[in-house]
Amino acid sequence: MRDDYLQSALKVIDDPTILVNVVSSRVKQLRRGTRPLVVSLEKLSAEDTALREIMEGKITFELPSAEEMARRNSRPAARAAHAPVVHAA
Repeated sequence: MRDDYLQSALKVIDDPTILVNVVSSRVKQLRRGTRPLVVSLEKLSAEDTALREIMEGKITFELPSAEEMARRNSRPAARAAHAPVVHAA
């Protein structure tokens, strides 16, 4: 993961924990075959592609509401499901 991309993405999503979760969610999407939203002349890893998408405003995220989190926590299989929802801008 390129440090310059990471630092630039932190200017867009200033909470490192949320940034990690957004990048992780987007990397999963990319590895499943979703097309990148940025064009690059160099071969980028899925992580760097996700960071570039965030830097360029191509990716947005939505944190779950308190009600949604309470609903998720009431289901045993979903206790760890607090990750933000990632959207293509």
